[in-house]
Amino acid sequence: MTRDSGHLASLLLEEGLLTQELLEKGLAMAAETGRPLGRVLVEENIVSERDLVRTLAKAIGVDFVDLKEITIDPAATALIPDALARRYAAIPIGFEDNKLVVALSDPANVLAIDDIRAISGRDVIAKVATRSDVENAIANNAGLDDSVTDFAGFGDDDMETQDLNAVEASTEEAPIVKLVNMLIAKASAERASDLHIEPTDKDLRVRFRVDGVLHEIMRTPRSVSNAVVSRLKIMADMDIAERRRPQDGRISLRVGGTKTIDLRVSSLPTIYGEKIVMRILDNSTATLELEQLGFEPDTLERYASSYSKAYGTILCCGPTGSGKSTTLYSTLNVLNQPDVNIVTCEDPVEYRLNGINQVQVNKKAGLTFASALRSFLRQDPDIMLVGEIRDQETGEIAIESALTGHLVLSTMHTNDAPSAISRLIEMGVEPFLVGSAVDSVLGQRLARRLCADCKTPYQPTKEALARVGWQFDELGDTVPELFKPGGCARCGNTGYRGRLALHELMLVSETIERMAVDQATTDSIKKVAVAEGMRPLRQDGLLKARRGDTSIEEILRVTV
Repeated sequence: MTRDSGHLASLLLEEGLLTQELLEKGLAMAAETGRPLGRVLVEENIVSERDLVRTLAKAIGVDFVDLKEITIDPAATALIPDALARRYAAIPIGFEDNKLVVALSDPANVLAIDDIRAISGRDVIAKVATRSDVENAIANNAGLDDSVTDFAGFGDDDMETQDLNAVEASTEEAPIVKLVNMLIAKASAERASDLHIEPTDKDLRVRFRVDGVLHEIMRTPRSVSNAVVSRLKIMADMDIAERRRPQDGRISLRVGGTKTIDLRVSSLPTIYGEKIVMRILDNSTATLELEQLGFEPDTLERYASSYSKAYGTILCCGPTGSGKSTTLYSTLNVLNQPDVNIVTCEDPVEYRLNGINQVQVNKKAGLTFASALRSFLRQDPDIMLVGEIRDQETGEIAIESALTGHLVLSTMHTNDAPSAISRLIEMGVEPFLVGSAVDSVLGQRLARRLCADCKTPYQPTKEALARVGWQFDELGDTVPELFKPGGCARCGNTGYRGRLALHELMLVSETIERMAVDQATTDSIKKVAVAEGMRPLRQDGLLKARRGDTSIEEILRVTV
C-alpha cells in the first residue's frame, strides 16, 4: 500500500464509509490492475464518487460543493472561455466578497487557478467537486453563447456600428453578450414565462417566473447593469440613449439551433437604473388542444355547446398570465375550417395560426382594437377574436358584432366569470345589449401541477377539508388520499412541474340575461349561475386535487 493510498484508506475508515473487508478487496484489485485505490473504490461501487471527494476535501481543508444542489451563476461562468473550463475540469459557480468561486475536480491545480485568475481578472476561491459533476455542469452551462441566435434584432456585426457610449467603458462586450445569451437560454430551458433584470443599490438581480412563481436565479455585480440593459435594448431595437422613459421592444431568437422563441421586452426607469422584463413566448411548448388544457369533461361539453353557435359573444376572464389567450387560441383551432373566415386583433400576436387572418395592434398608426373591429365588419367575417375588451368603444362594437350574426371571442380582466357582466355594464355598454349578446363567460386560473416524480401522499381530516370548502356531496363522502409537494432535481426542488387550468363556465340563461338587464349584483348572478350548473373555480380545483394533479395549498393560493 502506498502512502497516499494508506492515508485515503484511513480517512474512509474513520468516516465509516468503508469496512476493513471492503478495503482489503479494493486494495487487492488496485494491486492487480495497477489502478489508484480511489478509482477502484468508485468504479467498483464500493464508495460513491461524491463521498470520496467530500472526504478528501475535508482532509485537505477545502470546501466541498455539490453542483447538483446549487444554482450556478451564469455571470460567473461567462468570465472564462468554455475551452479553458474543459481543459482544467473547472467551472466558475458564483461570487463571494467580489471574488470568483470556482469548482474544480483538482483544487491543488495551481496552474488552473492562476490561469482562471488572469483571464477573469478576479481573485479565485477554489472549491472541490466531483469530476463527473464538473463535467456535467460545463456541458449544461457552456456553449450557450453559441446556442442563441438573434435574427430579428441586430447581429454582432451590426452591434459594432451602434452607439454604445452608454455601456460602461470598463465592461468588455464579449462576456456581456455571453451572459445575456446564457440568461435567455437558461430561462427557455427552465420553462420560464418571464425574465426579470432588476438593478438594486448593491447589485443586479435576475429572477425567472416559472409556473407562475418568481424565483431568484442570480445576483451579479452592479457594474455590469448598464451593459446588460444596453445589450438587451439593442437586441430589442430600443433606444439605448433614452433611459428616462419606459420603452417596449421585441426580440425573435433561435435557441439551440432549432427552437424559435419571441420575447416581448419592457424597460422601466427606476431609482437604481433601468429594469427589464421579458415575456417569453415559446411556440414549441404551446398546447392548443382544448382537451389538454385541464377542462373537466362536463365543463368542456358545455363550453363546446357555446362556441359551436353561429353568433354570440364568448368571454374568457382572469388575471394576467392565467392562460386566457391559450384557451381562445385553442378554441379557434377547433373552429378553423376552410369554409369559415376568422379574423383576430391582438396586442401582440402571440401565436401564428395557419388559415387565420391575424392583425397586430399598432397604436402609433391608429390601429386599435376598436378601429380593427370596425374594419373587420367589412371583411365578411364569420368569427372574430379581440385580444381584450378594455374600454366602452371596444365593448360596444364587439357586442353589436355578435348581435349582427358573428361569433366574437375576447378576454377581460375580472376575478371570476359572473363579474364580467357587471364589468361590461360599468364600462358603459347598455345592460340590454350585454344580456342579449353574451352567450358564455369562462373564468380561468392556472395552478401548478404536482411533480409526478416526488409528490407525497397524505391523509387529510374531514374537518380540514371542510375548512377549505370541500363539498362532500359532489366530491365524495369519504375522505380521499391527497398529495402534497415533495421536491426533487427534476422539478427544481419546488415539488411542482408545469401548470394546469382551473375553469368556471357560466352560460348566460334567460334568468341571467334578465338579471343583467336589471343590473343585478355579481353575487346574485353567481348564485344563479351555480344553481344552473356552474362549478366555481375553487371546486374545480379541489376536484383536480382529489385526482392528485395539484395540491390543496396550490388551490388555496390561486382561488378565493
